[in-house]
Amino acid sequence: MSLPKTKKLSLTEALQSARETRALEIGIDILGKVPEVFKKQFPDATAVIVADSMTFAVAAKKVVELFDRAGIKMIQPFIFTDPGVYAEHSYVVELENSLKLHQAIPVAVGSGAINDLTKLAAHRVGRPYMVVGTAASMDGYTAFGASITFEGSKQTFNCPAPVTVVADLAILRKAPAEMTASGYADLLAKVTAGADWILADALGVEPIEPQAWNIVQGGLRESLNNPTAVAKGDAAALAGLTEGLMLGGFAMQWAKSSRPASGAEHQFSHLWDMQHHTHNGQAPSHGFKVGIATLAVTALYEHLLEQPLEKLNVSACCAKWPSQGEIDAQVKELFIADNFTAKAIEETQAKYISRTDLEIQLNHLQKIWPELKTNLRNQLIPFDELKRMLSEAGAPVDPGQIGISRQRLRNSCRQAYHIRRRFTVLDLMVRTGLLEAGLDSIFGAEGRWSLPASVNEPQAVA
Repeated sequence: MSLPKTKKLSLTEALQSARETRALEIGIDILGKVPEVFKKQFPDATAVIVADSMTFAVAAKKVVELFDRAGIKMIQPFIFTDPGVYAEHSYVVELENSLKLHQAIPVAVGSGAINDLTKLAAHRVGRPYMVVGTAASMDGYTAFGASITFEGSKQTFNCPAPVTVVADLAILRKAPAEMTASGYADLLAKVTAGADWILADALGVEPIEPQAWNIVQGGLRESLNNPTAVAKGDAAALAGLTEGLMLGGFAMQWAKSSRPASGAEHQFSHLWDMQHHTHNGQAPSHGFKVGIATLAVTALYEHLLEQPLEKLNVSACCAKWPSQGEIDAQVKELFIADNFTAKAIEETQAKYISRTDLEIQLNHLQKIWPELKTNLRNQLIPFDELKRMLSEAGAPVDPGQIGISRQRLRNSCRQAYHIRRRFTVLDLMVRTGLLEAGLDSIFGAEGRWSLPASVNEPQAVA
């Protein structure tokens, strides 16, 4: 078992690996370059600016003026007027229906929701698009695929990334501080996502793709090394954060999968999206949810790494391994209050393995555990250090800060395992029978997020 030698790639090298994005501009006061970039990528095309009411005021209105001065043909901007607009399928349909009325190239001006809505709608009408970022709040700008809530379930729809992205740091640094903190937390999540990929690779589930690995992991620690400066809007730190987020998207383009930048921590965020979680009347940002989940996943890893898995009782694990029917019943009970049980069953069935295959996998785990444990320790950042980094960036560090009770977080550790077929630390802890002990270590009386004894009783889980 050997990991690829991690190598930092330049932005130019990483851009060359992107399958759809051909140009990326990051700099201070570069909004004026947007018309030039558009003309180069879409010569003689007509443009349609896509924004919401807030991003129109922040930047889209200026982009319209710049296009007008540059002589670029435009049609009336498409503006989402709903103040609660988010990445939900009905908004995709709304934009898609508008795009069907003309042949203009969409120019999305915004961040997460506007980008994903435009990405999928443009794809459905067979058109490329461009994005002008307004906040360093997530890695989805350059990602292959759009994360959209559809029929109550957070799903990734395959669709191409933007042809070009412009990120003016002068605009990004004016974004609300919590949006930048959210982006930092989303970038920090690449640490545990990388650990999950190491795990999947070592157990023969999903091999590491070296180029995608290097795009994300090569400069990751450098991009994360100054959270205080990020919080203060320091130009250099913000540029590093923005670049790191864009690189995550390039890796997803290269791999045509979110695996390079997404692990168990993202499954928590998707779960809470599917449960329509809100706090103080609003859905917490993707990055804030992922940040709390990164802490939870790290705590689970720290428990796992304390276990002598080279001495794992494989026979006992296999004897306790439930049948597919038993797991289906457990999933129905676990999601009794939710409307996506069928999806959870589908995803769990997709990764189910027989007792025979489980025995083979766990015997292999025994043999490689000493080396695998070292590789995981080298990849992970200790819980307390992660907590400090998130706090200094201005991100939440306790689940209650995003309206998730500790009991709910404990339950979410069980549920998150079932909503994606991706192999993560949750899968290994379920297959080795260590999940409940791991949860006790976090939420027990001596744990980092201790619960009152009355609500801390063990519960069965597949």
